[in-house]
Amino acid sequence: MLLCGFSARSVGPAVADYQVSWHSVAVADRDQASLLYLIKRLELAVRKQLDAVVAPAGLTVVQYTALTALERHPGMTAAALARHSFVAAQTTAELVRGLEERGLVVREPDPASRRQTRISLTAAGRSLLKELREPVAAIERAMVGERLDGRRVEVAGALEAMRRALESS
Repeated sequence: MLLCGFSARSVGPAVADYQVSWHSVAVADRDQASLLYLIKRLELAVRKQLDAVVAPAGLTVVQYTALTALERHPGMTAAALARHSFVAAQTTAELVRGLEERGLVVREPDPASRRQTRISLTAAGRSLLKELREPVAAIERAMVGERLDGRRVEVAGALEAMRRALESS
């Protein structure tokens, strides 16, 4: 099996000959590539496409992810934003500061705790997400394509089940 992060060429000549098709990723004389490997390749392809969409708006993928997390969960703490944005808690302060300087988010004192602040989108942040919504949706449509279009809910459910399985183990 191939491991996440290794190319077929780096693991040796026995698996160097591989074919990519919509139906499977077959490795010569071996089992199919591991799901971890395929998921990593998908992540990298999505990241490349997403970079191309958000960079002209002056955002990184991490900043875009933070904005979308705040759109779904307004008024999050920095710790919650870190979890929803897939970054370390230490990175969140810098992330929020950059978005705040651009006027995309605002920090307000948490009425329940003087030590915490709540982070929310501004009108400018919501407007920027609205501008990016269609180009980002186009990435998903291209990824899903005609083959999986009618099975989007099923695919999303399977991915979510895999995430929950790992988080509960």
